[in-house]
Amino acid sequence: MTLRKPAFPPIFKTLRRVALGAVLGCAPQALLAQEPDREVRLTSRSGTLNLTGSLLGYDGRYLRIATEHGELTLPLAGVTCEGASCPDPDVWVPELRLSGAARLGELVLPALVEGYARAQGWEPERVESHEGHALYSLALPREAGEAEEKLRVSFRLTSTEDGFADLLANEADMAMAERLLDAKELSLARDAGLGRLDAPGRLQLVGLDALVPVVAPGRRLQALSLSQLSRLFAGEITDWSRLGEALGPVRLHLEAETSGQAQGFETLVLERMERSLSAEVVRHADADALAAAVVADPGAIGMLPFGRLGAAQPLALTGPCGLRGTARPESVTTGDFPLTLPLVLYRPMRRLPEAAEAFLAWIATSEAQLVLRRAGVTGLAPIPIPIESQGGRIAGAVLSAGDDVALEDLQRMLRVLGSRQRLSTTFRFEAGETALDAVSRSRVVQLAQAIRDGRHSGESLLLAGFSDGRGGPVANHDLSLERAEAVRAAVLSLLGGEMPSGASLEVAAFGEAMPMGCDDTETGRGINRRVELWVAPLR
Repeated sequence: MTLRKPAFPPIFKTLRRVALGAVLGCAPQALLAQEPDREVRLTSRSGTLNLTGSLLGYDGRYLRIATEHGELTLPLAGVTCEGASCPDPDVWVPELRLSGAARLGELVLPALVEGYARAQGWEPERVESHEGHALYSLALPREAGEAEEKLRVSFRLTSTEDGFADLLANEADMAMAERLLDAKELSLARDAGLGRLDAPGRLQLVGLDALVPVVAPGRRLQALSLSQLSRLFAGEITDWSRLGEALGPVRLHLEAETSGQAQGFETLVLERMERSLSAEVVRHADADALAAAVVADPGAIGMLPFGRLGAAQPLALTGPCGLRGTARPESVTTGDFPLTLPLVLYRPMRRLPEAAEAFLAWIATSEAQLVLRRAGVTGLAPIPIPIESQGGRIAGAVLSAGDDVALEDLQRMLRVLGSRQRLSTTFRFEAGETALDAVSRSRVVQLAQAIRDGRHSGESLLLAGFSDGRGGPVANHDLSLERAEAVRAAVLSLLGGEMPSGASLEVAAFGEAMPMGCDDTETGRGINRRVELWVAPLR
């Protein structure tokens, strides 16, 4: 536990890892090609092709090598490989190397690895573990003799930015992240030849989490606005009496600077309100230590992951419009809670072994969602939200009605949605655009897969578009319709252009009729720019 010290932004830590490449004017792959312990020599069966380079990977069929001419992928069956690093297909075992956020690598993904092994009838064994590293071996048991090893999964437990740096340096196959990569990191990945890491297929959504403000049990305070929260952590509010509480100093608590969720808090709350984090923040190694410190200190306030609140008292988030956001499983999985953060895996444009691909595909199954729930993470399985349980937000819509939202508009919305049930699957957009954000692009893929698998057979699906309150009512209605149509087009494109028989996919638009957040902040406006999924039996 230490006081916060000035630190470089996360991107600078990544840049230091590739600084040598920048100085030499070459890509990381070219540097790898110079490493003698990885050097291989490939000769085509006909003898007409000879290549020397550094072995970057092998997926069971293809070799990936870095040469002076760039990165190449060649089938092992078509070449003769010479060198100590050449793989032997007869003894080779598929491996998936994961590096990054300890929040994912300590509990969430190991639980998924063990769950996947059990689902396949394999035995998982943690065969190697030292500080910051772990290796799991998944093997098919045999009645006699050695078990047949099917897959190895290794973890390097660091931070989101270090996982990204390992991806750049070819020291990991995927990066574990508890926040989205920023624009500079995405640009660096493209320049390094990793492709668009925010594109569908490159970003895999594992689950959703949220950062929740917490105080010591027994405090009268029940809610804060985002503005108040930012002023607290910027050091502008230093005494609880400024918030209507008894006199007493405010003490600020966050996880370590390397925590992606702590970085996400700074981005979502402080940077968006043009404030900087107070130097008086006390840092903690993990969420459990932070929770214990807050519980023990009546003057404390901290930010904790939704699944790790412990005995701390959570606070709701409010705004001047009167809407209140409370962290619950359904509000986290919909993204309606203002400080929802994704837990994701980033993968570059590289081939992975089939066994690794099968594990990654299994993460989206209902069986995996149960594992996530037991690990304290909000999964991706759609949660039904009946219209009867949405009285609070419907009341908010009625109270918000005025010049821009007529009562007839609300009545039309309730006629359309009243016979349906909302699912927690929700899509959100960039500001003022019909472009889906990175997480929503991943959710489009998941919805298309669910439709293809028949999980919505016999159902009428409705994509209901909503907007923030910026702009006029006609423009907002049109924009919300365009967004709903954009989601529908994206889903249909993955289904070959049409829905399977026995299911339908329609759109509707309601503009700013049912806000989920206050429009006074970018966070609130971002929550309101959404397309919801509603279902009913197909007639």
